[in-house]
Formats: sequence, C-alpha cells, structure tokens
Amino acid sequence: MDPSEVEFLAEKEVVKIIPNFSLDKVYLIGGDLGPFNPGLPVDVPVWLALNLKQRQKCRIVPPDWMDVEKLEEMRELERKENTFTPVPSPYYMELTKLLLNHASDNIPKADEIRTLVKDIWDTRIAKLRLSADSFITQQEAHAKLDNLTLMEINTIRTFLLDSLNCMYKLRSNLQPGSSKGQFTDY
Repeated sequence: MDPSEVEFLAEKEVVKIIPNFSLDKVYLIGGDLGPFNPGLPVDVPVWLALNLKQRQKCRIVPPDWMDVEKLEEMRELERKENTFTPVPSPYYMELTKLLLNHASDNIPKADEIRTLVKDIWDTRIAKLRLSADSFITQQEAHAKLDNLTLMEINTIRTFLLDSLNCMYKLRSNLQPGSSKGQFTDY
C-alpha cells in the first residue's frame, strides 16, 4: 500500500461542515448524507467536504483534536513516553495535510497546527526507527505495534520486511541439515 492509498482511505473519515446551500438528503452507496441547510452543521466524508469547499459551497469545521492546546499536550506526551501513545485519529497526518492544504482559511492557527502535527510525526517516526533497530539487533521473532497508524507502518514496512527476510535466510542457513551457503528466496 502506498501513501496515496492511505490518503484515499483517510478521505472516508467524517468531518463537520457548515453548508451555504439547501439540498435534501442524498442517498449514496456508502450511506445517506444530509439534509443540507445553510448555516446548520452536517457530518460528511472528507472527500465531499473538500469538494464542496473547492466549489465554495461550505465551510469546514476542524476536528476537535485539531486544536493547538490539544496538539501541544499530545506532542509532550509523545516525547515523554517510551511507547507509542494513542493518536486522536488513525489518519491524523493525512487529515491534517488534506484539510490544511485545501481549507486552511477555515482552520484557526493553521501554521501552528501544521508544525505541531509535523513534530508529533517526527517524534513517532524516530521512535519507530529506534524500535525497528532494536527489534533487528536483538533478533526478535515478533513485535507489538500498538497505537501505530497505517501511514506510520507503511513508512517502515519495506525496511522491516527486507530485514526480516535477511534474518530468516541467515537463520535458516545456520540450522542443522540445511544446505550451507545456498540462499533461497521465499
């Protein structure tokens, strides 16, 4: 899965918008949306919110967690803890990118939020790299990936898979009865 696929999944998350048009309930395969009334908040998927915003048909209300004070607390907690702390959304990085790129005028303190989310991301990726390094040097057989997002796992996936494959090949050559010096790809 590449980052664009993860972003596609993130676009299914629900956000609140305040429309400036009227429309009855819309019946879609993924669920019913609306009704849309000017000035009344309604929950819609991110993909629709961005589409309506680009057509100047709504104002996007940022998610509750997209607040400077909450993100500062989260950043500090992430820096203090050795393990990964729970994130406010499984797609926090993708949602931040999408909403700030397309609707930054609707989000107060957008630049601070962008910086804080990037700090949280950098801290988590540094922890992930240290964990992966420790995992490989200690020749572990399994790892616990609690509180990681799909994008974070996707970031380290190829490195981790290649490392595990190499470890497997090396271990299988050390087993009694194995054909020494011959590597086989699985």
